[in-house]
Amino acid sequence: MQVLINSNQIQAGTQLQEWVTASVINELERFDDFLTRVEVHISDENAHKSGSRDKRCQIEMRPKGHQPLSVTNHNESLELAVNGAAEKARHALEHLMGRLDGRGSASRVTDAPVNEEVDRENRDALLEEDFLAQDEQI
Repeated sequence: MQVLINSNQIQAGTQLQEWVTASVINELERFDDFLTRVEVHISDENAHKSGSRDKRCQIEMRPKGHQPLSVTNHNESLELAVNGAAEKARHALEHLMGRLDGRGSASRVTDAPVNEEVDRENRDALLEEDFLAQDEQI
C-alpha cells in the first residue's frame, strides 16, 4: 500500500510525514492487499488563527477494482484529526468488505448442493418423519 501525504497551510516535515504514514498504516494494515494507494490530505482550515476543530484530515483510499473511498475528520489538534480519520477509513473499508462478503455468501446460498442425491434422501426422510408424526396424532 502506497501512502501519499499532502498538506495545505501546514509545514509537513519528514517527521510529520513519517508519523502520519505510520498512523494510517497501523489502522489500515489488514487491508494492505486490497488497497493500491492511500492519499492523506492534512490542513489547518483557519491558517494561523486558533480555533476549535480547525485541523482537517481527509483520507482517500483506492481499493483494487472499486471506486475510491474518502473520509474526513475535523478536530482541535492534528493528532486527533489524523487518528479520527484513520479510524473512519478503517470502518469504511470494513463496511465495504462486509458488503462484498455478503454478496459472495448470497451467491453461495443459491449454489446447487454438492451431492443432490444424498440431499434428496435426507429431505425425503424428514418429510416421511413429519408425515408419520402427523398420522399418529390423528
